[in-house]
Amino acid sequence: MSFKAALALTLSSLAFCAQAADWPNHPIIFVAPFTAGGANDLVARLIAKAVGTELKQSVIVENRAGAGGVIGSAHVAHSPADGYTYLVGSNGTVTNSLIRSDQPYKDEELTPVALLSVTPSVIVTSPDNPAKDLKEFVENARTKKLDRITFSTAGNGSTPHFVAIMMKEATGLPIEPIAYKSGSEGVTAVVGKQVDATSEASIVTLPLVKAGKLKALATTLEKRMGSAPDIPTTREAGFPGIRIGHWAGLYAPTGTPTDVLDKMNAAVNKALKTQEVLDALGKSSIEPGGGSRAEFISFATSERKRLGEVVKQGNMRAD
Repeated sequence: MSFKAALALTLSSLAFCAQAADWPNHPIIFVAPFTAGGANDLVARLIAKAVGTELKQSVIVENRAGAGGVIGSAHVAHSPADGYTYLVGSNGTVTNSLIRSDQPYKDEELTPVALLSVTPSVIVTSPDNPAKDLKEFVENARTKKLDRITFSTAGNGSTPHFVAIMMKEATGLPIEPIAYKSGSEGVTAVVGKQVDATSEASIVTLPLVKAGKLKALATTLEKRMGSAPDIPTTREAGFPGIRIGHWAGLYAPTGTPTDVLDKMNAAVNKALKTQEVLDALGKSSIEPGGGSRAEFISFATSERKRLGEVVKQGNMRAD
């Protein structure tokens, strides 16, 4: 290596160290790759506020929706690795590349920082449906020998799409996924009786269940929800293979200084322990995340492997 090259590398390293020591000295952006009002957006805003308090710096949530989260993810992947732009990722962050051949960024261009939360998905149908739970819903469909059960999703590769495929494989029912632009539109389609059922985050579905506009059949995590303990789990219904959560995790552009990533991880962990955040999450039975960066990497890797099998089973492809 020449003297000039060595000098340039040294200066670059010193610049990164200075940047990490001074971080953050201006507002940070959390990119939510979905529309406002959904689980991802709501968690992003709650955590952003708490993290901002911890870091004594503004954290702004910016919605960049589209293509199942791909547009916002690509924006962050191609942003400067300076510690000021983050993605509030989801299941799609680890599965989109399994489904899409045209993903405009590489998975390795995003680095996991911290797990933010895990939200139960609730399988819902119209209040007019006679089934009281998922087990009865399946039994009735089998008895009637239905040739089509429509199930709205937020697009191919979305969490509701995974639930539809899991249900089809576990029950053998003729479940047909119907793609909508967002989870909220998919839920509205069930309320309007345009489709038979769907599955969406508890933060979206529970208010409508309590208002009598939807009927909850089951929740897709392994334990019942604290805020709605009367809703049984898919495991209790006899279908343990129907298991998924709407998780949210923070990602940074690869190349972001390690010291900065560690500081952000620490800030997220502190934020998740504040009473304000715990109370807000608890109202919708959302489990706080937290843990080390290594633990989040392990979680994301295992979810990609597990959900990758569902992708193969359902021959899932991009819209």
